[in-house]
Amino acid sequence: MALSTLEGIELTEAVPREAEAALTADALQFVARLHRRFNPVRETLLARRAERQAALDAGHAPGFLKETASVRAGTWSVAESPAPLMDRRVEITGPVERKMMINALNSGAKVFMADFEDSLSPTWPNVAVGQANLMEAVRRTLTFDSPDGRAYRLNDTIATLVVRPRGWHLVEPRMVVDGGPVSASLFDFGIYFFQNVHELMKRGGGWAPYFYLPKMESHLEARLWNDVFIAAQDMMGVPRGTIRATVLIETILAAFEMDEILYELREHASGLNAGRWDYIFSMIKKFRNRSDMVLPDRGQVTMTVPFMRAYTQLLVKTCHARGAHAIGGMSAFIPSRRDEAVNTRALTQVREDKQREAGDGFDGSWVAHPDLVPVVHEVFDAVLGTRPNQRERLREDVVENAAAVLDARVPDGRVTVAGVRLNVSVALQYLESWLRGSGAVGINNLMEDTATAEISRAQLWQWIRHGVTLDDGTAMTADTYRTTRAAEVAALRHRPDMTRLGDAARLLDDLVLGEDFAEFLTLPGALLLDGDGADQGATG
Repeated sequence: MALSTLEGIELTEAVPREAEAALTADALQFVARLHRRFNPVRETLLARRAERQAALDAGHAPGFLKETASVRAGTWSVAESPAPLMDRRVEITGPVERKMMINALNSGAKVFMADFEDSLSPTWPNVAVGQANLMEAVRRTLTFDSPDGRAYRLNDTIATLVVRPRGWHLVEPRMVVDGGPVSASLFDFGIYFFQNVHELMKRGGGWAPYFYLPKMESHLEARLWNDVFIAAQDMMGVPRGTIRATVLIETILAAFEMDEILYELREHASGLNAGRWDYIFSMIKKFRNRSDMVLPDRGQVTMTVPFMRAYTQLLVKTCHARGAHAIGGMSAFIPSRRDEAVNTRALTQVREDKQREAGDGFDGSWVAHPDLVPVVHEVFDAVLGTRPNQRERLREDVVENAAAVLDARVPDGRVTVAGVRLNVSVALQYLESWLRGSGAVGINNLMEDTATAEISRAQLWQWIRHGVTLDDGTAMTADTYRTTRAAEVAALRHRPDMTRLGDAARLLDDLVLGEDFAEFLTLPGALLLDGDGADQGATG
């Protein structure tokens, strides 16, 4: 497609044939209108993030905002959830890829979160064709015929579709508006909303475009989303409040503004989600320069450590006080078809995790694999029975406690040689796969995505910066990392599928050894993503 530069819109890559129905001229113009209106505010808010980070680096301790105390003390509620979002006891997530979408929609989960963010490598074909796949899912025409002869079709009853656009910090470089790249958030949201809002509303019963909103750090960023929603609904001639959104609380700063975030979105809000992996990454990132906030091996940072326990219980309290759904964190386990012992151990852990969430008052939780849907269903069925949720459970026993939210202690936590090796191995394997276009990667029976890779590389950077002592008595240094990375590259080099291993190793080196901490690995990674795939060999 060629759009006139007189319109101020340019595509730097051709629209894939499979995406032509989604990326129409009218849809792109809709995105451009949103971008022109709201991108200046987005850029101001991103600058504010940098200012807040500088304050943290200077020793400022975040907390609940004095200027919004009246919001937290008020008696307001969010709008009532529409019927398709009333029962959310099991939600499954995955990228906007045809086969995975069909399997997720057919999984028996109540909700499927179709992802343009952490589980999608944002190549142009993935992003563009993903929009066309969503159009077919909305119209119940999505199919996939596998090369092995298997045919994938949607069941009569499928999960409720919720779409996660990319975060405010990202741009879509293949669409240029007035000389600059468009906001990735507005691109993902705008194309989906423009192409599907009327189709969804024709069904009645509360059907509409539903969204998950990622990576926010303040209620002002939620206000921007609300302003975008109002403008988009007005532009498409649909009532305000048609859109419904669930916000992922996956940054430490957002944890202090949960009431305010719901308040800003109250006409459009459905709930909050405890985005556990990104939340751990946020703790590392925001307090990266503080030696008293260094976390141990990522496997030791469970949902029962003080800062995770405090934030998740506060999330339930906040949601239920405002009539919103509280959705629990991701179970990333991938069942093994060859090792029953692995399955037994992992499913026991999944069950315990979900029993804790259901017991705390969560209304549902996330899984990454269809085989986990029955387990989580069973756990929440035991608590909810025939009720669609437990929003009536107000958790008045939970109180605001900033110190608890910031309590980074991990009982008996250690940084181990094995933990260093695991972080390097996982980061290498994930980055290599991401650079090849796959953003959801099974490694060691866990579904790894960008959030978990962020933890791995961020911990390596922080451990080196603070020279932590490993369990063998040695200090973690840049040379420790280099030696480990070389060994892991050598162990992976024999795999014929790893065509971007050298690029992945160099990217990881930059992320781990750089003097400045990269805010998101996707920012430098994007510079390599759309290359020709040529790899100059793994560095040693």
